[in-house]
Amino acid sequence: MKKRIAFLLAAVLVMTVVFAACGTKTTPSGSPAPTTAPTAAPTKNLDDFKVGVIHIGNPEDGAGYSYAHDQGIVEMQKTLGLRDDQIVRKINIGDTDSAATRTAIEECIEAGCKIIFATSYGYMDTMEAMAEEYPDIIFSHGTGYKSNGKNFNNYFGRIYQPRYLAGIAAGLRTQTNKIGYVAAQPISNSEVTGGIDAFAKGVAAVNPDAKVYVKVTNTWFDLALEGSTAEALIDLGCDVIAQHCDTTAPQIAAERAGVWGCGYNSDMTDSAPNAHLTAPIWNWGVYYTTAVKAAMEGKWEELGNYYGGLKEGFVDISPLTKNCVPGTQEIIDQVRELMISGEFGVFDGKQVVVDENGKVSLVDEALVDNNGNVIVEAGGPCLDDATIQGGINWYYENVILQ
Repeated sequence: MKKRIAFLLAAVLVMTVVFAACGTKTTPSGSPAPTTAPTAAPTKNLDDFKVGVIHIGNPEDGAGYSYAHDQGIVEMQKTLGLRDDQIVRKINIGDTDSAATRTAIEECIEAGCKIIFATSYGYMDTMEAMAEEYPDIIFSHGTGYKSNGKNFNNYFGRIYQPRYLAGIAAGLRTQTNKIGYVAAQPISNSEVTGGIDAFAKGVAAVNPDAKVYVKVTNTWFDLALEGSTAEALIDLGCDVIAQHCDTTAPQIAAERAGVWGCGYNSDMTDSAPNAHLTAPIWNWGVYYTTAVKAAMEGKWEELGNYYGGLKEGFVDISPLTKNCVPGTQEIIDQVRELMISGEFGVFDGKQVVVDENGKVSLVDEALVDNNGNVIVEAGGPCLDDATIQGGINWYYENVILQ
């Protein structure tokens, strides 16, 4: 540990790699993902065009999943000049309740919404069915994987990129070499499992002795359960608590226990100022502005499915806090550049190494699961987007399921 801290202190004096973004990214559907949200005003239907959004939680909570999505809706509204009465929000709609989901969507349609965003995984099947029933309404589903190529698309992003970066912060910070991870869904859910694997690979890059202990809640949103799950991981000796769930409860548990944490969806530093290191975060406004503008201008089918990443400014990590080990920022900046340039894909046959001066490089290394199965051979190409979105049902080699 002392050796690692020593070279990290030295790394502060070495170099800072400047964040760069360029080019156009191709989504799984083949349509380009914009590098930034457009700023031009819509060209028609401004006065009567309404937007519906279905939230699993309440954005007024001030942090977490629904809050992050709604910040994107607010950004879209301001950019496109929409009035408050042109945004129809449905909050606290459980995504396992198909009847409630249908009712919320029908209410948006009755209110005159031309495009409806449903922000949670479990809304997917209801959205798919209703898209067939209402061919003149645009249905846009966040997370998941289904679409119909007409009025129903899917949007998500390469959140595994900032997950890996957060793993670096956690791997450098831990002193017990036990890192806890509160997971909303089991190994069959590629969204959650892929995030765990990317985070764990980031941990391994800077701390090969560390293990990531995963405990599953089987729900996206449960304040009490997320907190108690984090506490159980802390009782195991985990001194960093990461999460893929919707509330700040795991970070608050870390704060109370005097350990560290990595949040998700939004910057959770205010909820855990002495614990929080960083959080993988979304800039949902990039997509919402693009999607609504396309719908208003009659260019919806040109958009297709959306899958942006660091390059597009769609995902990132929140600013590192004072709780991080010195030198963490410099290492993360270098790795971020490798991701943006396409040299490092996370789910490929390469791994980051850091020398004693804090300089980052890549080596060929097989991607291996925790049962010893080789997923990608050393030097092999990154898994394709479709596999990452729907086909990751294995845990990385340093993950231990509780």
